[in-house]
Amino acid sequence: MSDTPPDRLASNPSSPHYDAEILERGVGIVFNGVEKTNVDEYCVSEGWIRVTAGKAVDRKGNPMTIKLQGEVKPYFRNDNAEG
Repeated sequence: MSDTPPDRLASNPSSPHYDAEILERGVGIVFNGVEKTNVDEYCVSEGWIRVTAGKAVDRKGNPMTIKLQGEVKPYFRNDNAEG
């Protein structure tokens, strides 16, 4: 497995950018210099993240998201977990 996270990743299983193996490994996101924990999807090359918009849901019951533009830096959280 690669040491760098993919360019694009989604946490929704119905998305074509979903990868359970990578999500299980643990991916963290730094967006515009701030650690984000509520990211549903990101794209490094296009410079955006999608975050959940409160408790609002669409007509299919999926959480509503907001697309934010900026600098995206993904990293693996569970690397070198030895203390």
